[in-house]
Amino acid sequence: MNIAAFPKYESYQDSGVKWIGKIPASWDVRRGKWLFKRMDRPVRPEDEIVTCFRDGMVTLRSNRRTEGFTNAMKEHGYQGIRKGDFVIHSMDAFAGAIGVSDSDGKSTPVYSACVPRVAGTVEPAFYAYYMRHIALSGLLVAMAKGIRERSTDFRFNDFADLALAAPPIGEQKAIVAFLDGKCATIDEAVRIKEEQIKLLRERRQILIQQAVTRGLNPDAPMKDSGIDWIGQIPAHWEAVPILAVGEVIDPNPSHRNPEYVDEGFPFISTQEFRPGGAIEIDTPRRVSKKTVEEQEDRCKFAKGSLVFSRKGTIGAVRVLPSGIRLGILDSLCVINPNRRVDPTYLFWTLSSDYLVAQYGPTLRGAALPQLSVGRVRSLKIILPPKDEQPKIVQHLERETGKVENAISIKQDQIAALKEYKTSLINAAVTGKIKVI
Repeated sequence: MNIAAFPKYESYQDSGVKWIGKIPASWDVRRGKWLFKRMDRPVRPEDEIVTCFRDGMVTLRSNRRTEGFTNAMKEHGYQGIRKGDFVIHSMDAFAGAIGVSDSDGKSTPVYSACVPRVAGTVEPAFYAYYMRHIALSGLLVAMAKGIRERSTDFRFNDFADLALAAPPIGEQKAIVAFLDGKCATIDEAVRIKEEQIKLLRERRQILIQQAVTRGLNPDAPMKDSGIDWIGQIPAHWEAVPILAVGEVIDPNPSHRNPEYVDEGFPFISTQEFRPGGAIEIDTPRRVSKKTVEEQEDRCKFAKGSLVFSRKGTIGAVRVLPSGIRLGILDSLCVINPNRRVDPTYLFWTLSSDYLVAQYGPTLRGAALPQLSVGRVRSLKIILPPKDEQPKIVQHLERETGKVENAISIKQDQIAALKEYKTSLINAAVTGKIKVI
């Protein structure tokens, strides 16, 4: 994956536009209004809503997803969109919401639906690639500041006045064909690696589940746990409620808002949970000494104290860092393990999938599902004898560490593929490489 391996054009010329720089000698520079015109079509009864997404896809909303959108009571100013239109989302163009529609339909008036000013002289897909390059590289934001200070809109009039590189139509089509093929190959490689990461994460959960419900001795005598979703466990293990192995505390039972300050103590929620069991301490949100002291009066944090999410991302768990004063969001509860359990073993068993089956029928709250602190106390866990717990911890740290390392390698590969894709698009649409 080396951009330098592609051939370059025989000669280049100064475009006369500072931000464009040099372009191939066969290319021209033209303003957006000389290339495209904006359409204003009526809406037809059969038209469905077309959405322009940040990844450059412009398609029927129903093709992508139907949830998470706000539906207008009255569609004031809606316009017709046709397959092949070059579409600019004026309020989201800076984030890459520019593309070519793959469907007929209708859209909000904040979209600019454009067609070539002279049919057959412009390839809309080329300018979709080109304008997304300009947007995602930050050039559009920089130029917009000179157009309208403080505005985050990129309207058709702004596009109309923008100077753009203009290859001959044959080269535009060739660049689009090249990029479509290369991007499809890269996207498929990314999809495969993302699927591999998903399987690795499933493998990690299987390792945890087996270790905390079956132990490390495959020949150990087994017994029925008495819990349908767990099945058999080693005969000398127990099924006990969390309350039997630790104190479960609500850090903020009054649910008063914390006292935020510019300079203060870290404030922890699931947003600060990181892979591998870590907690991000350098948080943007800081709380006052008063907030921390009030929580410390209720929750005597000690080495091995855990936080367990009982709202939103239910079941996420982390071991609190020792020796650091911090505040805790009330969506978390604190678990202080007693002598019956190794704190790190408790972290692993609370991370297992078998707890999830216990949440379902007890979740409260439609908008934000949650468990009460009392319900967290009653959740059943599988408890081996104390002397077996460190061995299980060592096994899980070793084996899940291998999985996490494999995931990290895949994530690095995905990042490299995406960076290469971006570089390839940028090089092709600016003429730094020749693809025909």
